[in-house]
Amino acid sequence: MIRKLLDKIFKPKSSQGEASRIESHKSTQHQPSRPVLSTKRTTKKNTRSDRDSAQVITLNTHKIDLKLLSSGAFKTVEGLQKAGFEAYIVGGAVRDLLLNRIPKDFDIATDATPEEVNRIFRRSRIIGRRFRLVHVLFGDETIEVSTFRGSHLDSGDSKVTDSGRIIRDNVFGSIVDDAIRRDFTANALYYDPSNQEVLDFHNGFADIRAGVLRMIGKPETRYAEDPVRMLRAVRLSAKLGLQIDAGTMAPIAKMADLLQDVPPSRLFDEMLKLFLSGHAIESVSALREQHLHHGLLPMLDVVLEQPMGERFVMLALKNTDDRILSGKSANPSFLFATLLWHEVLAAWESYKTENHPPIPALHMAMSEVIATQAEKLAIHNRYTATMKEIWGMQPRFEQRAGKRPFGLLTHPRYRAGYDFLLLRCESGELPMELGEWWTTFAEADSEIRTAMLQADTAPKKRKKRNRKKATPGASNNSEPSATQ
Repeated sequence: MIRKLLDKIFKPKSSQGEASRIESHKSTQHQPSRPVLSTKRTTKKNTRSDRDSAQVITLNTHKIDLKLLSSGAFKTVEGLQKAGFEAYIVGGAVRDLLLNRIPKDFDIATDATPEEVNRIFRRSRIIGRRFRLVHVLFGDETIEVSTFRGSHLDSGDSKVTDSGRIIRDNVFGSIVDDAIRRDFTANALYYDPSNQEVLDFHNGFADIRAGVLRMIGKPETRYAEDPVRMLRAVRLSAKLGLQIDAGTMAPIAKMADLLQDVPPSRLFDEMLKLFLSGHAIESVSALREQHLHHGLLPMLDVVLEQPMGERFVMLALKNTDDRILSGKSANPSFLFATLLWHEVLAAWESYKTENHPPIPALHMAMSEVIATQAEKLAIHNRYTATMKEIWGMQPRFEQRAGKRPFGLLTHPRYRAGYDFLLLRCESGELPMELGEWWTTFAEADSEIRTAMLQADTAPKKRKKRNRKKATPGASNNSEPSATQ
């Protein structure tokens, strides 16, 4: 003990300092691995030159109401700017605000990398392969944050197919680079809520005022980079009431075949947006004019050329548009079930002519149509299962005797099947009397329902009698074995 005390008194101070540093290093090794929030940059890019290349539109001109912004969008921009980064509300949200529409969602563009954004907001996650993004969560709201994109022609994490389609482009750049990479001038507007200024690099504000949808850059090149832009042009034109610029429109018809190389999942997502935009009828008409419907929904053009088929599809699309424009939800399963129904009908008749029983023939037809469709448009399994249920119920609506109608009323998809039946009646495929019968039957009490039932003329199935097999050598009075 005395030796330790003497060592402590006469030990050099430098050694004590070294020991303390070692202990400090050991303690820091056990700190949590989560990065410390220290994202403010010491050197800033020359953003003034970037702003000088844009037209600055002030509040007096654009008149965007700050109250229309979501709290999540405002907090995301504010958080990034406080950390020393540029941040703007971009794309469709700015476009919709200028058109006096309430944006469905808000996207943010920034010069912060995905990792830096992720460190600023604890409730966030990095997603994406083709281009990395960050989802920032505020309660039920999700704000998508992207880093300013650079040219895919620059060296970096990018990949292009022989046809020119970009399949990977994790290349970052400046706000000027980002504006060039956007598809239409109306989507290349950057709104800063802190000073309420809009930066316009490609005269998008003037195009919106003129009601024009114009591609940034050479349309042929931009469609080759991403053929889905052709569908997007049609959708935005129908949804927003913007006229597609002649130069933007011209290459679409001759480049429509490029959609064949687009992954089916991307096509499905874009088709959902198109048909659930609230302007599906206008979109289908535009698709036909530009020959973009070929291959997306096989034989849809043939169906639309048949009087009954066209009436059925148009009624379904009008029904969907009315629901969406009135603020109601629309079921994608029901919509695609209507669009593909006449393909199912044709295949069903074909199988019945081959002497297959009606119900098995229907199931064979459903499977065939879904399989054919999956090659071009990857409809999710959760939708195809419901589509098959809706289709499978249709023959049951024609059975109005015995206990069958009561059983159909308890089907979990009855309402969707019933609405589908009404469309068939209204289009002339089935007599209106059938739809009216089911409307009355569903609303009536049990006594009236029983009185409404039709006579059961279906042949009754004979019950099979279980015959006891005689055990060899046993008498007729012997007890049955345990296996019987």
